[in-house]
Parts: sequence; structure tokens; C-alpha cells
Amino acid sequence: MNTIELKLLRNAEYLQYVKDYLGIINLNNSIQLGIEAKLNAFAGKITELEALYKKAMASEKTQELLILDERRDNAVNGIYYFLLSQTYHYEAGRQQQAQLLLSNMELYGSGIARLNYQAETATLNNIILDWQSKPELTDAVSTFNLSAWVNELKTVNEEFNTKYLSRTQEYGDANPETIKLKREETNTAYYALRDRIDALHLLVETPPSPYATVINQLNALTDQYNKLLVNRTESSNLGNAENPSV
Repeated sequence: MNTIELKLLRNAEYLQYVKDYLGIINLNNSIQLGIEAKLNAFAGKITELEALYKKAMASEKTQELLILDERRDNAVNGIYYFLLSQTYHYEAGRQQQAQLLLSNMELYGSGIARLNYQAETATLNNIILDWQSKPELTDAVSTFNLSAWVNELKTVNEEFNTKYLSRTQEYGDANPETIKLKREETNTAYYALRDRIDALHLLVETPPSPYATVINQLNALTDQYNKLLVNRTESSNLGNAENPSV
């Protein structure tokens, strides 16, 4: 069957994907397919994951994090787009200084706004530290009057990290399990079920295989989510210095 990088799916996308995967199989008379044990294990993990996800989304701090994360994404994207435009400036000096700042951003990887929460926080901290401590970068920031943008990015990133740590502490007090751990458990059940279907399909000696229909439907589902990931990557590559967050 078609594959997908499950780790690239954000929590809401991941949960919907595995629920859709389960739903398709249930529509194809799973009892006759001989996969009940694996299917039940998968369904159980989805139920556990969904309960944790709903609890997380119900947290007031989660809603605040979403707002802060969007705010810092807007800041880093705004800075990037501005600098990108300056690389086309008619003055060679401005082109060079814009490229200097962009090159520094690229040192820390691509797709900053698509990184998971912790990784984005650390990346932005490193960029801000460079821009406020390295003379050549500080001069470039001054040239473009970007101090207000950088201060906004620093402020919102610090606010985000404080709120994130507070929510993590809240989760720890309430439940030792995390969505990340439950996703890993769900992954294990998912792969076991997928491989079971694949194996049974390969063992069919006389076509048509009773697994062909469900495999085609599952592949169509997986293709949809792979397209989602590709579109997001392409969009981000256009808009970021080339981020699921839990």
C-alpha cells in the first residue's frame, strides 16, 4: 500500500487520517477480511488518542498558544518577505545586506513556520540572538529599520515559550501520557494493520483478491493526505526561509 510520513501530519490531520483509515476498513466488512484483532487494536489506540487530543484542545492555554504561534509565524514570514523583496533592490548594497540576513536564517534550516512548537522556539531564539549580537547582522537590521519587527518576534516567541511551558506543566499534573507518546503507539497499531492487509493480499493465489478494493480505497485516502503535505511544503518554500505540533 501507499506510504505516508505520519510524523509530518499535524495532530488534527493525523487524528482525522487514522479515523478515516479505520472508517474505510469498517465499510469493507472487516470480519471477512480476517483482520479483526489488528483492527480492534488500532481502533483502541485511536480512541485513546482522540480523548487526549480533545482534552488538549479544551485547554485555555492551547487556544492561547494557537494565537501566539500564528502571531510569530506572521512576524517571521513578514520579515522574510520583506528581505526577499530587498534582494531585488536597485542598490547593490541593499541587495547584499538583505541576502546577509536571509543567509543567516537559512543556517537554521528551512520552513521555520512549519517546525513543531519547540523547534520553532529554539530556531527563532538563535536567529534573534544572532541579529542582536553580531555587528554585521545588527547593521543590516538597522539599515532596513527592522528593529520593531525583530522586537515583535522576540516578544511573541518569549510569550509563546512561557505559555507552552505552563501548559506542559499542566499536562504533567493532569496525566503523564502525552499526545506524542500516544501517536507513537497509534503508529505501531497502524503499521501492524497495514502490513497485515498487505501480507494477506500478497498471499492470495487466485484473483481477484478480496483485499484489492479496500487497498485501493486506502491508497486514495493516503494520496489525499500526501498531497496536503506536498502543497503545504511548496507553499511554505515560497513564503519562508526555507516548520504538528504537539
